[in-house]
Amino acid sequence: MGKRYSLRFYLVGAVAARAGDEMSGPALMLTAFAVTGSTIAASSLLAAITISAAVGGPVLGVLLDRRDRPGRLLAGALFLYAVGLGMILGGLDRWPFAVTILIAAVTGLLGPALSGGWTAQLPRVVEGDHLPRANALDAMTFNMASLAGPALAGGVAEALGAPTAVVVSAVLIALALPAAWMLPARPGRVLAVQTTSLTRDLVAGVRVILGRPSLARATLTSTVSCIAQGMLMACIPLLGERVLGGASRGAMLLSCVAIAALVANAVLAGFPRSVAPDTIIWASSLVQAAALALAAWAQPVVLIVAVLIVGIGEGPQLAALFAVRHREAPDHLRGQIFTTGASLKITGFALGAAVAGPAAAWSLPATLALAASVAAVAALIFFVIPSGANRQLVRGQHMST
Repeated sequence: MGKRYSLRFYLVGAVAARAGDEMSGPALMLTAFAVTGSTIAASSLLAAITISAAVGGPVLGVLLDRRDRPGRLLAGALFLYAVGLGMILGGLDRWPFAVTILIAAVTGLLGPALSGGWTAQLPRVVEGDHLPRANALDAMTFNMASLAGPALAGGVAEALGAPTAVVVSAVLIALALPAAWMLPARPGRVLAVQTTSLTRDLVAGVRVILGRPSLARATLTSTVSCIAQGMLMACIPLLGERVLGGASRGAMLLSCVAIAALVANAVLAGFPRSVAPDTIIWASSLVQAAALALAAWAQPVVLIVAVLIVGIGEGPQLAALFAVRHREAPDHLRGQIFTTGASLKITGFALGAAVAGPAAAWSLPATLALAASVAAVAALIFFVIPSGANRQLVRGQHMST
């Protein structure tokens, strides 16, 4: 089964699903604004479908780990996500807005299926020495999606209307269904895993994340880095308006981040073992910190260079994070660890954006400087958690005394 399922098929499905996901957020915002005329309604709809992923991720991961054919559950989640987008679109001008918000929140519970839930299946597609390169290519699908998704949303909304952009995003997600459904089965049965309670499995996954130093370091550092990335996102419209001459030009900055991340991961895919993933995780946070501090200078050329450097930090950090998760996660908890990690990153990003929004209106340079500080703290946090070797040394010293 694994030989018949190609990495190319996996990557095509991942790009389609993730591009649809990246497209859906801006498309929903544009549609909500067009229908209601309220920026608060538009941002509330985006927040509802984003933040609820933090709750759905761990549970979805446990359910994936309990299946001998997790790809079929993954396909079901993608299908329901696409249906949810359609229901949100249909209800915007027909139902009370509170009902639409509730539908968005329920739909968002399935969001981690498009990120961590999909990536968790990669070791059953590619094994052994080929996994590091495949992992870097998988990370590139996120960069491609973040580049293509918002551009497609804006282009389709401009040409055919914002509601059509939501439809296109749902269609893209639906196009990924065959690739998800046909994912290789888990080797052996998982009946033993299914005999434990859902709560016990959730606790077991959290224990693995906290109990394995490399995994704990990578998870915490990447989550705090996402707070800084969310802060930058909140600053993008003002940066476009004040530095580049128009708020809409802020989208160009996001494209620069995505392009730089894509190129950096392409280089990394060619040399997958050149640097240890643990090193990349903390070093990438420092790169992002330097870039955010540079962006606070608020000069057009300097700003563009700064966001390119942000992308150079973001792209390899994501690939390195996946590599650590694949290395450290037990197979029977892999889905949960990936979706829980995705949920934490989404929550961190949302928190950063929420904090930076009001702060940027007060002082844009100060907010960017704060974001740079958060990214620097992310790098420092990596070293706060002792490595496994250090823990063993401390334990040995304690026993000797």
